[in-house]
Amino acid sequence: MNLQSHDFRAMASPCEVVIAGAEPAQALQAACAAEAEVRRIELKYSRFRPDSVIGRINAGAHAGPVTVDDETLALLHYAGRLHALSDGLFDITTGALQGAWDFKAGRIPGDAELAALLPHVGWHHVRIEGRALRLADPLARVDLGGFGKEYAADRAAAVLQAQGVASGYVNLGGDIRVVGPRPDGSPWQIGIRHPRDPGKLLASIPVASGGLATSGDYERFFEKDGQRYCHVLSPRDGRPVTRWQSVSVLAPEAITAGTACTVAMLKQDEALAFLRASTLAFLAVDADGVIHTHHTKE
Repeated sequence: MNLQSHDFRAMASPCEVVIAGAEPAQALQAACAAEAEVRRIELKYSRFRPDSVIGRINAGAHAGPVTVDDETLALLHYAGRLHALSDGLFDITTGALQGAWDFKAGRIPGDAELAALLPHVGWHHVRIEGRALRLADPLARVDLGGFGKEYAADRAAAVLQAQGVASGYVNLGGDIRVVGPRPDGSPWQIGIRHPRDPGKLLASIPVASGGLATSGDYERFFEKDGQRYCHVLSPRDGRPVTRWQSVSVLAPEAITAGTACTVAMLKQDEALAFLRASTLAFLAVDADGVIHTHHTKE
């Protein structure tokens, strides 16, 4: 099998485009186009860049409305639907809490600090009228990081398809969108890392199409006094979730898989009921290391 792999780094993650059954020159051209699309999305939506769409919104949407384009508007409406479907748990305005937690220094904010920040968290602070977005709270901040990487994986895969690629996948730091099966029709075997042993695979999942994403408490975390604190923060109390080591979901698109993982992490004790109701295939590891799975019928 003629297999071409193109590696790069974006969105603070190692990234890979794998293409099979194409001539090397065609594969490289397609992979570079896919990489360019990932970088476009990163530049456009990074919360760390003052010149990004998110940077402009967070800097100016309190003083007056900020006009956004169709792509941004679609992502914001998607965020609103997720907020409603998750009973308010998936909230892109938890950016107000980001400064309170320092996962590099291992800083834990006090109860009073979190209590002061929580009123500035909430989708109700986001007001959208046509193409105009306004933030009703002066300390509210939006962040599309909850599904940005998965959206980029889907867009990069669409670029590959537009370039004529029929077999391959995009892997952005473990968030994967498969363009099509191997040239012989067999699925790709995608490894899922063990949440407590980075050098070990938890499982190998056959994927012929669609998106596979994982959310876990091992991506950004610190431990103090025997307690693990991860970067997935609940908008209800401002604290990291604790019920799941990792959740992996297979869905038709990477953005659907990724948001399902995150909502499951945020659902805590209600995660399995949520995942089963979604009818999507999943593999989840709870806080005790017990594995829970559900497979869809082909």
